[in-house]
Amino acid sequence: MTNMVGPRAVFGVIVPSTNTVVEHDYWRAGVAGVAFRAGSMYIPNPVMGGDEDFQALLGQIRASIDTAVRDALTAQPDRLVMGMSAETFWGGVEGNAAFERRLRERSGLPVTTGASACRAALHELGCRRIAVFSPYQPIADREVGRFFTEAGFDVAAVTGLRCPTAMDIARVPEQRLDEVVAELEGPGVEAIVQVGTNLSFVAQADRLEAALGGP
Repeated sequence: MTNMVGPRAVFGVIVPSTNTVVEHDYWRAGVAGVAFRAGSMYIPNPVMGGDEDFQALLGQIRASIDTAVRDALTAQPDRLVMGMSAETFWGGVEGNAAFERRLRERSGLPVTTGASACRAALHELGCRRIAVFSPYQPIADREVGRFFTEAGFDVAAVTGLRCPTAMDIARVPEQRLDEVVAELEGPGVEAIVQVGTNLSFVAQADRLEAALGGP
């Protein structure tokens, strides 16, 4: 027994300090017997209105991730989860692998990232041709497209919502996401992939899967 509320596992979840969605959605999902402990990466300047701003935001992530991992490890988790996806796509397949190696070396734990999780899910579903949307700027969308292409997927499109700040990601209305999915859904697209952890899409994805008949 790991602990009373997490008898199966405790996950250390690393999130930006600007993120209001990851913890909410994890607890909402209610995975039986799994508990979560968040470690926060300090983001003093959340502006991401252009490519240079987005790169600066990643710099803040890289400067504070060690402290976030340190804090999460005090709860003695069984696994680390990176609850900020852009960094996990950076550098393509090898960049993601290198990021996971660094976190494993720092923590001594198995590591899950958004990039690897999406790849595994798409393989499980047998989907090859995908369309992707994000809250990002073009520089990050190129990295997302690069990762999926290098991972063997046919990327029909990557649509970025160009959110001006990290907090604005969580303010994108449901109607706008419906519109984006409608724009991306097309002939031959086998799955629509959403990246960006402060963009709450879990419940909406369930509804859209039922309406559109695809993942």
